[in-house]
Amino acid sequence: MTSAATLEQPAVATARPALAILALAVGGFTIGTTEFMTMGVLPEIADGVDVSVPTAGHIISAYALGVVVGVPILAFFGAALPRRAMLVGLMVAYGAFNLLSAVAPGFHVLTTARFLDGLPHGAYFGVASLVAASLVAPARRGRAVASVMLGLSVANVVGVPLATFLGQQVGWRATYLLAAVLALLTAALVLAAVPSVPGDAETSGRKEAREFFGSRQVWLTMAAGAIGFGGMFAVYSYIAKTVTVVGGLERGTVPVFVLALGLGMVVGTWVAGELAAWSVFRSLLLSSGFGVLVLLAYFVAAPGGWTLLPVAFLVTATGSVLVVNLQLRLMDVAGGAVTLGAAMNHAALNIANALGAWLGGLVIAAGWGYRAPAVLGAGLSALGVAILLWSALAHRRARPAVDTGYADRPES
Repeated sequence: MTSAATLEQPAVATARPALAILALAVGGFTIGTTEFMTMGVLPEIADGVDVSVPTAGHIISAYALGVVVGVPILAFFGAALPRRAMLVGLMVAYGAFNLLSAVAPGFHVLTTARFLDGLPHGAYFGVASLVAASLVAPARRGRAVASVMLGLSVANVVGVPLATFLGQQVGWRATYLLAAVLALLTAALVLAAVPSVPGDAETSGRKEAREFFGSRQVWLTMAAGAIGFGGMFAVYSYIAKTVTVVGGLERGTVPVFVLALGLGMVVGTWVAGELAAWSVFRSLLLSSGFGVLVLLAYFVAAPGGWTLLPVAFLVTATGSVLVVNLQLRLMDVAGGAVTLGAAMNHAALNIANALGAWLGGLVIAAGWGYRAPAVLGAGLSALGVAILLWSALAHRRARPAVDTGYADRPES
């Protein structure tokens, strides 16, 4: 019989779990800085490659589509690989593709480079989440995963505002050079601080894919993320023009709003780790429902200039609660397909990224203005709530009528 003390032991022994998780979080910082800094310097990129801002927004979608394509491919072939080696390899590739972005001579090469750079994104977060969870006792799993995601959130407080300022002062190419340096630094830290973690020798990509994609709850969870989280990206992608054109503020205030978005992510990620101990599924419903209201408030507050600042904070705080709990839920409903389960959340979220940026660009190009993506985003969030309710109903129908513990069961 296994004792309670044994159950509380981490799966991978290390004398420095906090340092290892910090190294993994630096990777989150690198990816977060890279992904979101593009939105802060989008007007500069548009000018630099001689396209309109809505057209330049397609490079955001290209990166997101790269994530979506990269996750199943890398997870399929990497399930049995040693996880530390896989993390290092992913970060080296990430740095190389950022370097290609920095030297891209035009829009089409830049779009291709951004697609390629998205390929390692989801696989890194998925494998890093698995490693972080294996380093701590089961009761601390949610906090460990949130800590890795916190790196992404801190990036939006420190990395993205600094990169936005750098891009405005020196040029947008310098931002991608910075991202390449951060990626190589991450690879070195992971190699030095993360213990050797074997892959799952008993699994195969085909076996994982069959189990993972055969689950209705997996599909509903991914759909809730891919659609519901699109609302945040619909507004974040065009924050620079919303602040200056709609709010009437100076161009130099954009980094301040980017900072507010980043602070919202940090606070939201911390809150998500605490809420996960209460109920993962109820946290998903709460954050999705509140997101609808916040995005409508964004539409109302945008012409007020600085009145938009606290609302922007709430947009990303709410979104971050959703992200972390989607990650945990997908890891749970994946069954034995843990590598795919940990990684596919980021594919779903980057479908949201692509969907939000693309639809936001469409309503802007249609002449409805830079506030219109907020209303669109509220609609996407409402659809996310509907999908989560569908998931709950499907779960209850699959269990005896006396079962009322859905929201607090391990798989939720």
